Parts: sequence; C-alpha cells; structure tokens
Amino acid sequence: MAIFAKAIDHGSFRGAARELNLSPSVVSHHISQLEDHLGVALLYRTTRKLSLTSEGTRLLAATHNMMAAVEGELQQLAETANEPSGGLRLTLPSVLSSSEITDQIAAFSLKYPKINMTVDYSDKRRSLIDDGFDLAIRMGPDAKNSATTRKLFAVKRVLVASTDYLSDREDVSDPKETLNWEWLALTPVQKGSLKLKNASTGKTIQIKPSAHMLTNDAQALHRLARAGAGLAIVPEFLVAKDIEDGVMSQILPEWELSSIVAFAEWPANAPRNGLIHLALEALSDGGSRAS
Repeated sequence: MAIFAKAIDHGSFRGAARELNLSPSVVSHHISQLEDHLGVALLYRTTRKLSLTSEGTRLLAATHNMMAAVEGELQQLAETANEPSGGLRLTLPSVLSSSEITDQIAAFSLKYPKINMTVDYSDKRRSLIDDGFDLAIRMGPDAKNSATTRKLFAVKRVLVASTDYLSDREDVSDPKETLNWEWLALTPVQKGSLKLKNASTGKTIQIKPSAHMLTNDAQALHRLARAGAGLAIVPEFLVAKDIEDGVMSQILPEWELSSIVAFAEWPANAPRNGLIHLALEALSDGGSRAS
C-alpha cells in the first residue's frame, strides 16, 4: 500500500522506485500483487502517466491516513528516545516580558538545553513567514482555536492611576465621571470605545474617553500612569505590586473591563510532533498563571 501511494505521489513507478531504492519493475510487481489481492484495478497505466480508478482513489486516501498515523508514531518514538534539539524562534508582545509566560519560557529552555532559542519581545507584529519565526504569541480581544492557533490565557485589565494623581480628586462611582480626567492610551486602540460591566448589578456602560497622551508601548503606559501623568488601562500583572505597595490605586474596582486573550499562532506546515508543538504544550500547561 505504501509503494502504491508513493507511485501516485510521484506520478510514476520510476519516481517511487528512486525514493524507495527499488527497481521500477519491483514497484510494478507489488502494485500488481495488491490489485490481484483486492480483485480490482487501482491504476490506469500509460507510457506518460498513472491515473487512478475510483477504487484506487478510495484506497489512496485510506493509505495516506495510515502512513500519516505510522509516521506520527515513529516521530513520537524518536523524540522519546532522543533529547529534542535544534533551533526555535519565538516572538511575543513586549508587555509579556513581565508576565509569568517568561518564566515558562525559561523553564522550557532549562528542560531542553539542546534547543537553541531566540525570543523576540516586540510591540511590532512580527510575521511568522517573512520574519522567520516558528511560533508567535499574540494578544487580542478574542481568539478561536484552529489548526494553526490556540488560546493560552486571558489577561485581566484594570483602570489605574497613581495615588498622587488621585489625591486631589474626589472618589467616583460612575465611569462617566472620569471623562474629564487625563487619560493615557495605547496608540493602536485609542480610537475605540470602552465597555465596562458592574460586577454587582450586571449593568454595562460604554464611554469614549479622549486621550490626553498616547504611547505605543504598554509598559511605558504603566510607567507614565505610575509617574502621575493620568489614568490608564493596563494588564493587572503590571500593577499588582504597585497597588500592593500603595503607589497606585485601581479606579472603579466594581466596574470590570473585558480581558485580552493571549493566543499562540504557528505556520500551517509545522510538523505535528516537532519543536513548535513541544513548546506550545509547555506554554499551554503553564501560561494560564500569567493572567
């Protein structure tokens, strides 16, 4: 069956024979034996090409599935027997350098010391193909699992300002009361409206604050807010220590913001049992703690 599939994939007995290190006559003999065993014709043979009968088309699909399963098992056995090695290039947003996914990457590197890793933290969206990356961690409002993407974890966002900034302002209970304050925002999202939900009542409200200052870096946004330049929406993991130390405060804590989803993306032709999926499983297991 494997010889039959190779003959079709190469379009000739001669091409299959070269890959399998057999003679064309041996390839022809095995396919004839398969036809005799099944009692059906699988191929139409001409001097120029091979074409499939309807029975041959059915068998080819089944044979490809069989070969993929066998090759997958062989790859798993090889990985079990041999320590993974090679190069792996990973890109992710710079803000995640302060999250626990960085610890997870470090743990993966220690577990597999023969894998040479390049980790690119950047606020510029890198292309997997054009920039030569094997795996990308993206962030967005939502993501669906697919053949080339997987959700990893949710990043909780909070509205914060420095305690110095808030010291001469009255407490607020409605998001609209903050519209005349100095808002800091990320350049890519500054034009969108903001939706908040009251955790107690379930009430939702939308506001569209006007940005007093824009920046293209989430960590810079945090530092600007910490320095008293205004209020900002930032990932909770960036400000947890500042809130604990009393340097910053969460504004309107009863009003929740939607989380941002972190998800992995990889090339469609990535081997199912290669280094990319090995890293993906490691990040999926531990990345949830980054939220």
